[in-house]
Amino acid sequence: MGSLPPERGMGEGDDGSSADRIFKAGFFISLVFIAFVAGAIMTTAGVTPGPQISDAYLGGKALYDRATTTQNLYLTDLWYPERRSDKGVTVNDAARTEQGLTLYTSGDDAVARLIAMDGTVVHEWRRPYSSVWHEGAAVKRPQPDAFVYFRKAIAYPNGDLLVVYEGAGDTPYGYGVAKLDKDSNVIWSYLANAHHDIDVGPDGRIYVITHEFVNEKLDGFDNFKQPRLDDFLVILSPDGQELKKIALIQAVARSEFRQMLYTVSAFAVSDPLHTNNVDYITAEEAANFPYAKEGQLLVSFRELGAVAVLDPDEETITWAKRSDWLGQHDPDILPNGDLILFDNFGNYERANARSRVIEVNPRTSEIVWEYGGTPEAPLDSMIRSAQQRLKNGNTLITESSGGRLLEVTREGDIVWEYINPVRAETLAGETVPRLSILCWGQRLPPDYFDASFTSSLQATSQTGKKTI
Repeated sequence: MGSLPPERGMGEGDDGSSADRIFKAGFFISLVFIAFVAGAIMTTAGVTPGPQISDAYLGGKALYDRATTTQNLYLTDLWYPERRSDKGVTVNDAARTEQGLTLYTSGDDAVARLIAMDGTVVHEWRRPYSSVWHEGAAVKRPQPDAFVYFRKAIAYPNGDLLVVYEGAGDTPYGYGVAKLDKDSNVIWSYLANAHHDIDVGPDGRIYVITHEFVNEKLDGFDNFKQPRLDDFLVILSPDGQELKKIALIQAVARSEFRQMLYTVSAFAVSDPLHTNNVDYITAEEAANFPYAKEGQLLVSFRELGAVAVLDPDEETITWAKRSDWLGQHDPDILPNGDLILFDNFGNYERANARSRVIEVNPRTSEIVWEYGGTPEAPLDSMIRSAQQRLKNGNTLITESSGGRLLEVTREGDIVWEYINPVRAETLAGETVPRLSILCWGQRLPPDYFDASFTSSLQATSQTGKKTI
């Protein structure tokens, strides 16, 4: 009988194959780890292809966020759960209010409404962005119309209206400026990435804030991301032609206030200024405000926590101020030379509120007046919001996230209040409907408009209901 081949030890071949697989897997994991660490180092150090990888990631994330946001309009920051079920005017103490018409913009549509003191809508301007957009616009793929709204509106006495378009869930979110006639027909449009605010000078020139992505480094400020979202101040002719464009971050960097740029938080290095206000400084305002001259511009840099004066001729910041505000919006110069603004996050004294309106003496930084709401209805608006000091001494406040306009006296009494009547149906998992924000509001005198426009005003109904 021939001899049998020697027996193979149990599991001998299997052990060899397993060891090979473990070794190969470990080697592959090590390579992935080394590549990950190297990529992180290159990204942090700005060495190619690190920045390109980072840009691709950010771009992909932006597209993902945009896609997921557009799945539900009512989960954007244009809608919040209602705080109260009231709608329209809830307080109207006619003897103590500043009489007139109130113009406001709302997050529920590209719409501006003009209301009487009783809340009746007497006129409405409405123009969807898709009917203004063209291929030359800075925004190449705009959001659906339901996501695009009027952030700010300025009415002319003849009924024409300047509007700033913004798109929720998009970056850049500035969509442009248009001038409409009283019937909402487009007179002209300027479709750069205009955002937040707009103002008109005595000669009819228009002052606009725009933003765009910039890849250039800012000398001495390597803390800023690339690309970053930079702001610009654009001056337009009365018919919407661009006359001048000023890079605001350069205006800060070339000024004596450049050190403020070192204080930008890590969370804001991709949007280091976040400019949210521009006001033309009139001769009357400059008279008691020693830090500015007529024709200069009052601007607000949210991420610097600063209110500043821009000289558009010198293209530099000539004055800047920080004080006890945080995340501020809508600063104005008062006739007495004080500043008044909406302080979104600076109300530390109340546990159930974060916002307030403050009047500040810019010479001493003293807060000479403030209003933070009542215990039952504290001011609370993380973003947006505005204020207007009225001729009778009262203050009209836009509490954006609360969808509320209120007029308060110097003593803090609410003499007029309006709550946006527009609601969405209750969302899954929520017990209350969602309310559309109020972006901005302004009280106009009874004689502000020309007689030809005033005679055309008619009371119109408003359903106050939107469906999902």
